[in-house]
Amino acid sequence: MRDVSKFLSGFRRFQQNYLGKQHELFDQLVQQGQRPRALVIACCDSRCDPALLTDCDPGDMFVVRNVANLVPPHVQATYFAATTSAIAFAVHNLEVEHIIVMGHAQCGGIRALMEHKAPTCNEEELIAKWLGIAEDARQQVLRKLKDKPMPMLTHACEQSAILVSLENLMSYPWISSRVHQGKLALHGWYFDMQSGELYEYQPESGAFEVLVDKPVTCQM
Repeated sequence: MRDVSKFLSGFRRFQQNYLGKQHELFDQLVQQGQRPRALVIACCDSRCDPALLTDCDPGDMFVVRNVANLVPPHVQATYFAATTSAIAFAVHNLEVEHIIVMGHAQCGGIRALMEHKAPTCNEEELIAKWLGIAEDARQQVLRKLKDKPMPMLTHACEQSAILVSLENLMSYPWISSRVHQGKLALHGWYFDMQSGELYEYQPESGAFEVLVDKPVTCQM
């Protein structure tokens, strides 16, 4: 079993960077509380930490992470309260100005959704019930891309599931009212780990378009 020394070393660097050199920022966060501008609903995938990807400071974003970055519809809010209560806190108590649903390439949860295997144990039943939130995305992909290879189907479903979550967010009256009043904006982001690009869904074109281009490779 591997030890956790890497995490402890990282915490020491955090102490140096934020409790030492930049202690003013953390002092302010402690004294005045958090005032994040955005709620980010991201996947649990260990490769896709939204705070790391955006290189933000402590206090910049309120993060909710779950399998496949899903948002239950309002009618299922009480069944999946761990996610919905966090969303409610961010919107009602913290009054965030943005909600970003951040999906990503090679998502294991979406792949499991597309494979659609029957659960064989209690753990798999829990996962399948949660992934059922995105069943509409799976069905839509199967209709549009019938007989296409699984990698193409999974990629399409990763993006389609983001749209399902955005639609589900609008089913909450206290979210839709803020959106219509111009107090809250919803965003659908997609991180392509292979290319290093960040995409955003554009309602005008009905497609995900590049928001941040691939990194420029330094040449020696």
